[in-house]
Amino acid sequence: MVNPPMRVSKQDLEHIEKSINSVYEMGAQIRKSLEEYSDDEIHDTAWEVQAGVEALGVFGSRWTIEILAALYVAGERRFNELRHLLNGISSRTLSDKLRACTESGLIERIVVDGPPVRVSYRLTEHGLVCGRLLGPLVAYMKIRNGAVEADV
Repeated sequence: MVNPPMRVSKQDLEHIEKSINSVYEMGAQIRKSLEEYSDDEIHDTAWEVQAGVEALGVFGSRWTIEILAALYVAGERRFNELRHLLNGISSRTLSDKLRACTESGLIERIVVDGPPVRVSYRLTEHGLVCGRLLGPLVAYMKIRNGAVEADV
């Protein structure tokens, strides 16, 4: 848990919780819509589970979610700026993870000819959409874990 918790107005906390609930309900509606097509031999329950695993697989890798969160929150950053934002990551690991995120289309590597040559990283549109879609989950977890509380 983040200590001390962020204190937000009661009104803002209610708005955040209402938004989370809206996303929750929307997720149930989407699941129900897809469920109607899950009766055939190809798109059965196992197919749905595998599709979910594949969709979330990129985020399950150690450091990937941290890199994506840093770029989502802090915006475009150079390699060393990212390394300093991510406590405990080695240069080699960061390089490998940035390459993997670039290959999966979540991150864009920008090279500006020099001298000196400058390289920075930013989220692609796909990465931004993923960040926005994960936002309600992150907010829910912050509230649930006590990292965000209503200011009394």
